[in-house]
Amino acid sequence: MSLVERRLAELGIELPAVASPLAAYAPAVLDDDRVWTSGQLPFVAGELAATGKVGSGEGLVPPEDATHLARVAALNAVAAVRSVVGDLDRVVRIVKVVGFVAGAPGFTGQAAVVNGASLVLKEIFGEAGVHARSAVGVAALPLDSPVEIELIARIR
Repeated sequence: MSLVERRLAELGIELPAVASPLAAYAPAVLDDDRVWTSGQLPFVAGELAATGKVGSGEGLVPPEDATHLARVAALNAVAAVRSVVGDLDRVVRIVKVVGFVAGAPGFTGQAAVVNGASLVLKEIFGEAGVHARSAVGVAALPLDSPVEIELIARIR
């Protein structure tokens, strides 16, 4: 068992199967020493864990729930990386994360939501999981997902 796989087991994290693409793209692409993931949604067992806009109020996804969904989407991204590199010990660094948050009008907590992704990457990879990041508010995401996460990893 690789070091990263042991770390995942210690954390009680089981990576999911790679989510099937929704259209004509690959979940991840290996290019030289970088893996670029497509945007990953918070799928759990093939279904979106939640839908809707993030914000406070009736009918909205609470920001705390959206933070958890960003974590789920990041785990899907790690699974996509593993699908093209095999052994996660090949990951030298998570270079960049981009998080998209479909927020209700006036919602400005994108950075806190995307922390769900950033923190789990640091838990898994340690200092190699600390990355540059963008947290972007958008009007809508595919399938009415509240969040979408993509990442770039450098590998050996």
